[in-house]
Amino acid sequence: MNEILKVNYPLIPLDFPDPDIIRVGDVYYMASTTMHFFPGCEILQSFDLVNWEHLTYVYDRLDETTQQQLLNHENIYGQGMWAPSFRYHKGIFYLVFAANDTQKTYLFRTHSLQESWDFNYIEGFYHDCSLLFDDDRAFLVYGNGTIHLLELTPDLRRPKENGFQRILLSDETNPYLNYEGSHMYKINGYYYLFLVHSLADRWFRTQACFMSDSLQGEFKGGDVFQDDHGYCHQGIAQGGIVEGLGDDWYAVLFQDYGAVGRLPVLVPVSWENHFPVFGKNGKIPDNFSIPKKSLGKKDHSLVGSDQFDRLYSSKSGFDSKWSFNHQPQLELITIEPEKQSYVLKTDRIASNILEAVNTLTQRMTYPACIGEVTVDVSDILDGDVVGISAFQGAYGFVGVTKDAGNYYVIMQAKTNDKTNSTQRWNNQDVMEYERVHVFQSKLKLRIEVDFENMRDVADFYYYEYEEKTWRKIGITHSLFFGLDHFTGCRFGLFYFSTKESGGQARFSQFHYITGEKMNGA
Repeated sequence: MNEILKVNYPLIPLDFPDPDIIRVGDVYYMASTTMHFFPGCEILQSFDLVNWEHLTYVYDRLDETTQQQLLNHENIYGQGMWAPSFRYHKGIFYLVFAANDTQKTYLFRTHSLQESWDFNYIEGFYHDCSLLFDDDRAFLVYGNGTIHLLELTPDLRRPKENGFQRILLSDETNPYLNYEGSHMYKINGYYYLFLVHSLADRWFRTQACFMSDSLQGEFKGGDVFQDDHGYCHQGIAQGGIVEGLGDDWYAVLFQDYGAVGRLPVLVPVSWENHFPVFGKNGKIPDNFSIPKKSLGKKDHSLVGSDQFDRLYSSKSGFDSKWSFNHQPQLELITIEPEKQSYVLKTDRIASNILEAVNTLTQRMTYPACIGEVTVDVSDILDGDVVGISAFQGAYGFVGVTKDAGNYYVIMQAKTNDKTNSTQRWNNQDVMEYERVHVFQSKLKLRIEVDFENMRDVADFYYYEYEEKTWRKIGITHSLFFGLDHFTGCRFGLFYFSTKESGGQARFSQFHYITGEKMNGA
């Protein structure tokens, strides 16, 4: 029996872009892009399509290149894994994606999402690819502008010799975004190709669908969904569709929300003459009927506070809500549950936060959130910097540095050019806006962020122990979602050395607060 279940809008107020979704039995599973963060390709699960929790990551490491490890001043910002294709076929889960830093295509498979994944490459590089099983044959659909279909060998390792391949459609003329983000399905004997592109006269993300009764036939269709749900003229598109527990269907797409990232949105789907219809009268309804099931266990939250008082089963020992900026160097980290903290050491010189290895991150939450952490800098060296950041290309942070034996709380930020979303960082872009001499080695630091209606600003604080209040430091910093990182803003706990490596810093009492902006209260 269907009950009216209030659907969150957005579905998840966190940066989970390029979602692909499947249902196996009574459980829904979702995978999305994680770019340069490790572990990577997070998989969520839900029992009702509305409440989601962490289930697993697909990998802890990929190729272990110098770029993925932040070695030799190299990095993979704005690259890494993009747009996974998630499928379940004949008792096996499949996860396929391309990584732009290596120009390779990765294939992971497992019989159980609770077990490890078998890994292989698929020969070639296939942008925004979608895996299609058609009886005993397998295909990839991929491309930007020109969308290709390619038959694979039975083991999925390479293109099949003399296998079927063709161009499904082509449009290279859109000045904003050509067709990409392929999601290919065979449903009731028909083939459906879902794509994202922009309107031609302005930037507006738009969902398209083309269908055919055979892979050899013409794919006919066009735009099927053009809606921003009243939010900042940002269209909703790109993602997977899934059959519910009855005859209901849904799409999980995403919407650009500015600096906080690209957030998933749930859209009901119906069918008319075998063709999908998104929403009601072209819009997302505020409420719609979903078969309500048990919510299952809710002990794997997507973000939250951490006292660092236990070791988890992950390879790093941290809770699943945390991930690292680039591949971590775990030998430099010691979690000490008995002291409710972890210690981070340095083994290299970094010019700024973007070169800092082992930065520990959590996604920020729309519309506003706060992150606080306590740092003990007793054992840092001159030139070291430790703190908490609003972490993305246009980052800002509040931290503690040591200079000539003295401690200072500092606020620094990278300036950003919103007219150039691909701008890469350099040291000349980083400004220090305030420096305060302090006399204690243990300090509490805080960041407040406000994303409401793309306000996209961050304020930075340190705790004044004598006055027993939070004191703002530096400027109100403008955040910006750019293609240089291509990810939503995160809280980042960091430590790096600028003169001499070998120091250590201790982090404890991370508090994550969601809701209204609190202005240092």
